[in-house]
Amino acid sequence: MTNESAKLTARTRTTSGKGAARQLRRSGQLPAVVYGRRDETESLALDIHELSRLLSKIHAATTVIDLEVDGGEPRPVLIREIQRHPYRPQLLHVDFFEIRADVKIRVPVPVHLVETPAGVEMGGMLQFLRHELEVECLPNEIPSGFEVDVSALEIGDSLHVSDVDAGGVEILEDETVTICTVVPPALEEEEEVDEELDEEVEVEGEEAEAAGDEPEED
Repeated sequence: MTNESAKLTARTRTTSGKGAARQLRRSGQLPAVVYGRRDETESLALDIHELSRLLSKIHAATTVIDLEVDGGEPRPVLIREIQRHPYRPQLLHVDFFEIRADVKIRVPVPVHLVETPAGVEMGGMLQFLRHELEVECLPNEIPSGFEVDVSALEIGDSLHVSDVDAGGVEILEDETVTICTVVPPALEEEEEVDEELDEEVEVEGEEAEAAGDEPEED
């Protein structure tokens, strides 16, 4: 399943620097840049609320956005990086990469595991190791995600890149890379038993040491 394009408006930004960026954000705008097809990186300003609403509806890394700058012709772009505040729910900066409809690009596509593995139903644990796979394709062919049915996985089974239906796009990962695996519950139980044995040995050692310190009776 491929992504549908989204729309976003922006204006050219003439100011730069941390002070100017803070002032933009205080006014409800967000500093951004777009690069890729032109000689120089362009500085932009976006409406924070418009971008936030868009991000709540799309997968940012794989959705082609029609970016309209200063009321001009929409330009197809991808979001390459979003900078966020380290502990506040606040956007700080966005990087856009301008693309061409007839040129293949590389993008990370999310992996979605569907159903519950049979091995988990039997007490095993599912380990999800690769949440994204890098692909190369034309912009209008970017998948919104790879859905992988894991219901048949028994304890000890694994699923690899070679098991993913790429839908015609090229996955750039090694086919032997493991995406997920179902491990036996015994691994956790053995760790708990080992910890209990270690504690018993430690207690016995302390008791023996304490007994050795007692004075001998005449």
